[in-house]
Amino acid sequence: MDFQPTEDQQHLRAGVRDLLAGRYGREALRASVDAAADGGAGAGAGAGAGDAGAGGAAGVDRALWRELGGAGFFALRLPESEGGVGLGLPEAVLVFEEAGRALVPGPLVATHLAAGVVPGAADGTAVVTAFDLDGPLVAHLADADAVLGAAAVPAGEPVRSVDPLTPLHRVAAAGDVSAYRATGALLTAALQLGSALRTVELAVRYAGEREQFGQPIGAFQAVKHLCARMLVRAEVARTAVYAAAVTGDPGEGAAAKLLADEAAVQGARDCLQVHGGMGFTWEADVHLHLKRAWVRAEQWRTAAQAQELLAEELLAEELLAEELLAEELPATAAP
Repeated sequence: MDFQPTEDQQHLRAGVRDLLAGRYGREALRASVDAAADGGAGAGAGAGAGDAGAGGAAGVDRALWRELGGAGFFALRLPESEGGVGLGLPEAVLVFEEAGRALVPGPLVATHLAAGVVPGAADGTAVVTAFDLDGPLVAHLADADAVLGAAAVPAGEPVRSVDPLTPLHRVAAAGDVSAYRATGALLTAALQLGSALRTVELAVRYAGEREQFGQPIGAFQAVKHLCARMLVRAEVARTAVYAAAVTGDPGEGAAAKLLADEAAVQGARDCLQVHGGMGFTWEADVHLHLKRAWVRAEQWRTAAQAQELLAEELLAEELLAEELLAEELPATAAP
């Protein structure tokens, strides 16, 4: 089976990268982070709060959300008969990979899953979040017009978040998102993959620019090894994510989430090591990838949940093999 993107899929990915580079490039990202650090002035305080400007503190940029909706980001898998693009999970994974690379904030996965279910989700006029965190915690609750798994947007208590662009609220009780969990976990894995690949780029670029003892630090074996390990983890995760998108197998999706979480979190840590003290400063982007990766690792399916699902599948396969072997033995046994 060929898991390589087709020419059309490559054009789709390139188009999304160009869109995000023009609409949510590094300047917009840093403006969002700086606004969040200043206390969220100008962000929407509740559902339907309106545009939040260039990233709008820790709130969702409604203008960007509508642009993503207009580009088909949320309606990508919705049938054409229902006003969608009519594509599948492989295409959605490529699109979310680019969003992860650009660190686009907001409940992208939940709004995508809500297309065709919640009015306004498909075209980006509605922001939809979900009960995708344990706690129960909900991300971007203050900006949400709807919450998957809930009849109405619940009240919540703000909780300090490690990621300045992912505000969290604790609610009294969680809703049921089991029907969306497998797809949500795979799309989140695609976001993690994009972040992991981006940190490889950041590390390699810095290693080629920063000099010590009269030569780029990338010439030193220890730095080479760090960058090589980052690349291997990211490429293994890429293979797993793409394969799970093609097969749609829940077990492969769980494995993809495990590998992508590791690639994003450990890759960002190694990228920090390559940058040295510079990587820990507010001005660098590396810490933003690490903080977002930490949050995403807890969304839709945690490492423990993924491992449990994989263990159950392996046990079921072993039991089935034993049953088949037991059925064959009487017929093949000697008299």
